[in-house]
This record gives sequence, structure tokens and C-alpha cells, in this order.
Amino acid sequence: MTRDRDIRVVVVDDSAFNRQTITSMLSGVGGVAVVGRAGDGNEGLRLALEREPDVITLDLEMPRMDGFTFLRILMRRRPTPVIVISSHARQENVFKALELGALDFIAKPTVTLSPELRAIEAELVDKVLRIGRLQRVSLTERVRPPEPAEPAADRAAPAAAEPDAPLRVACIGASTGGPPALKQVLGALPAGLPIAVLVSQHMPAGFTAAFAERLDAACALDVREARSGDRVRAGRVLVAPGGASLAVERNPDGGVRVRVEAVDDTERAWGRAPRYLPSIDRMMQTAAAVVGGDVLGIVLTGMGDDGADGVRAIRRAGGATVAEAQETAVIFGMPEEAIRTGAVDEVLPLSRIADRIVRHARARR
Repeated sequence: MTRDRDIRVVVVDDSAFNRQTITSMLSGVGGVAVVGRAGDGNEGLRLALEREPDVITLDLEMPRMDGFTFLRILMRRRPTPVIVISSHARQENVFKALELGALDFIAKPTVTLSPELRAIEAELVDKVLRIGRLQRVSLTERVRPPEPAEPAADRAAPAAAEPDAPLRVACIGASTGGPPALKQVLGALPAGLPIAVLVSQHMPAGFTAAFAERLDAACALDVREARSGDRVRAGRVLVAPGGASLAVERNPDGGVRVRVEAVDDTERAWGRAPRYLPSIDRMMQTAAAVVGGDVLGIVLTGMGDDGADGVRAIRRAGGATVAEAQETAVIFGMPEEAIRTGAVDEVLPLSRIADRIVRHARARR
């Protein structure tokens, strides 16, 4: 998507130091204009409605109106892409904000005021430029609670896996806009579903354990952050740790397990360093090599092209592939790149992806 004007940004933070620092990071970037700065949610909401920014950067802990109240009102009155800037110590706040409609977050290096805030400059500029230029759908679609993948009567007695049946695996990759999308998809899956699920969500180190716990609370399946050696089995969801990649391998007993790879480990095993972390391509390619035609690969919302090589590998191995439809993808970049490979079998809106996983799990073997 091309633009005929600058990307307009409003900075909302109760710290004058942070407001000035973030403004200075963005003001020198061609194609970006900071059109307002606010010290609390009330002022931020007024600027958002008056100046109609393309992107808002948001601190969550503010006087008068905090960031959560700001998000609730903003998403009702003028849904706008919001990048939360928060510290590692505020993980639960970050995920609550994403569920309220924030599009993405950036982890601050410290909780207190510090010149180290400058460390986020490259990431902040990149995300503002990408988010401001890409096509988006209504952000309020991601705030809805998950819908059951099938009628309640059917969910009461889910089909169990057949004895000695091949392992079915769903590999789901997501980036920007992914946490609420994953909550919708996983939250709609019935208990006892005979499928293993692997998730790679682009996220920095230190956040995925809390993310997995939040998904587990909303999901009938067992969700946990993956550790090397964890068995891939039906009814379990393994979330790749932030800053690393998830690889699938055979157990000595013939079963399937995962290996958590640091960047250097992935580079040695794969022949190149991953561009994105956790790497969706790495997860899908190794799953295809080990599980073959019983893999379902799914690419959800996100920026970039991670997952494109992965769906190719799954298709070559005889598995099935799905990309999220443009009508629901908050950022259509990753699904679009996957579709362009010609290796995507189905393009589905977010609301139909849980049903597709159920069908894959219960298909006749």
C-alpha cells in the first residue's frame, strides 16, 4: 500500500521524558509526523479524535484515565492501531491491552525513566512504518470472545484418537495482531480434540510464558510454553519461547518431541539464521519432515513473509495448508505472502479456522 501523506502518530505517556524521547525518535524519520503528545488518557483520547492519527504509541499506567480505559473507549469510537510500550515487568498488562484492541507492543529495557529507552528506537520506527503503511481491517473484530468451533452437543463428547492412529499436528504461525487471533482460534477448540498444536507467535524473550498461561486459561486444551524434550501429543498446545525457535524431531522411542533452538542452534541446523523469532518457517519445515501428511499449517495475521517457506514444505510433504483471509487479518502481509507461493489450500476468515482444525483432527485416516 502506498501513501500520499506522512504517517500521523500521537504519543501518549505520562512521563514528559518518555514523550520527548519517543517524539525525537520518530520526528527525524521520513514519512512520519508526530501530530500530538498527551500525558494521560483523557488528553490522548481528545487528540486521537481530533487529529485522526494512523498510529498511537501508548503507556498503560497513567493518571486520570489509564491505558486500558483509553483502549476501551478508543476501539468503540475510532479504532486506531496502537503500539503499547511497556516493560518486561508488566507482562499481564501487555496481554490485557492486546485483548482490548492494541495491535502490538514493544518491551522497554527498564521500568524507570532512563536514556536506555533509546534502545527501542529501531524497533519502534520499523513498526510505525510498517503498521502505518499496511492495509488493516477493523481492530474491534479481535476483541470478540471466541465462538465454539461446533455445537455444544457435539463438544460434550469429543472424538478420541483411535488406538495407534497417526499423530495429527496443527502448526499455527502469527505475528502482529496474533495474540487475540490465537486466543479466538484456540479458545474455540473442544476438549479432547485428537490433535497436537504447535504455535509460533513472533514475540521477544520473557513474554511467552505469561502468554501461554493466558491462552491456557481461555482454552480447553492444555497450553504451555514449550521446553526441549516436550512430547508432541494430542490435546496439548506448545507455544514456542520468545527469542528462540521450535523444531520438531523424533524421540528414540518413535514418538515426536520438540527442541527449543537458540538463534545459533537454528543457524547451524538450518544453514541460515532466522529472520523472525520464533521462526514459523523452522517450526513448519521440521514438522513436515517428521510428521508428513498429517500436518496442517496455518498462517495468521502478521507483517513480513515468515510461514511462506513453511507452507511450501508442508504441501510437499502431503499436508494441508491454510492462510487467514484478508477480510479478517489485521495485517495481511504474512497470509498474503503464503498465498503467493501457490502452496495454500484454503483461505479462510478467522472465525472458520477452528472448524478447519477440528476437521483435520477428525478426518478419516
